[in-house]
Amino acid sequence: MHKVQAVVVKAKNAPVTVETILVPDPRPGEALVNVLTCGVCQTDHHYVEGGVGDDFPFLLGHEAAGLIAAVGDGVTEVAVGDAVILNWRAVCGQCRACAKGQPWYCFNTHNATQKMTLEDGTELTPALGIGAFAEKTLVAAGQCTKIDGGLTPEQYAAVGLLGCGVMAGIGAVLNTAQVQRGESVAVIGCGGVGTAAVAGAALAGATTIIAVDLDDEKLATAKRFGATHTINSCAQDPVEIIRGLTGGFGADVVIDAVGIATTFKQAFEARDLAGRMVLVGVPAPGTTWEIPLDEVFGRGGAIKSAWYGDTLPSRDFPMLVGQYRLGRLDLDGFVPERISITEVEEAFEKMKAGKVLRSVVELAPAPGSTATAVSGQTEPVRVPR
Repeated sequence: MHKVQAVVVKAKNAPVTVETILVPDPRPGEALVNVLTCGVCQTDHHYVEGGVGDDFPFLLGHEAAGLIAAVGDGVTEVAVGDAVILNWRAVCGQCRACAKGQPWYCFNTHNATQKMTLEDGTELTPALGIGAFAEKTLVAAGQCTKIDGGLTPEQYAAVGLLGCGVMAGIGAVLNTAQVQRGESVAVIGCGGVGTAAVAGAALAGATTIIAVDLDDEKLATAKRFGATHTINSCAQDPVEIIRGLTGGFGADVVIDAVGIATTFKQAFEARDLAGRMVLVGVPAPGTTWEIPLDEVFGRGGAIKSAWYGDTLPSRDFPMLVGQYRLGRLDLDGFVPERISITEVEEAFEKMKAGKVLRSVVELAPAPGSTATAVSGQTEPVRVPR
């Protein structure tokens, strides 16, 4: 059992607090991770607000990078000292989606079976099955995706964001929309996920990339990540301008990174005939839009939603880390500030005010080499049942 410091919320809309928690050694199929960095994501604040359930207290944090500290019996995909990015969709390999060769849709993803607790024994619910605002966390081994190590602290802070928001935006473009070289892409909403979608469109080779938002600062950021045109929808009709920038036809792909009825309608109307639109912004429960079926039929194409960017972590994380190392994907630009574990509450306020793309909590210094990071061990530590 390990005593570590972690960020917890004990009741709906309560301030987050730093608590001592107990993290058990891994059992079969589980992995213990020394967390290096973890991004502050909107989803974590949804937990604080009670928007993801009422199983308080919650152990927050999920956009994380770290090093494997120990593995349980039967774990072969990762070993002690491996650098990993954590994910919240550990595929089962057996459900009907996995059996069809579509593991990114896995309908039976899993987490660690043991519970982390407060010192008094109160069980914690880890955010997205991860709980990484903690010096150590316990996850299912399948939630750990091995990457090449030897990164600097700044690089760990950047690649850890692939664990959620950045991957959701990039994946919506690369996987869900399957943007091709030379296509036109419009992204409505340029928060963290939308800006990642802009970066994904640039990575895919889109030649016209249109960013839409209400905030000029966010639009300026989108330009830095590859947007060729920007539209402030407070002053202009985005549908009209998008059509004007695409020969009067509309974009090949439109990404709705907001998830409200207004932006969904704009995305639907701003796409070309046979174009694709992708909803990656998470709608509030009960959000509706009255769909004119004759227009759905007449426009053709596809209306899709992106689940975590239809991401398969074992395929996508190493590939995108490789693109980052080659200088083709600016993950560093998503990390304007690195903070301590005691500053998460303030980071939530900055996030809500739209002042930062991501604050990243640094929980431990990154080692110079993952080969000697954990007691100099190179073989897996097996923890018996």
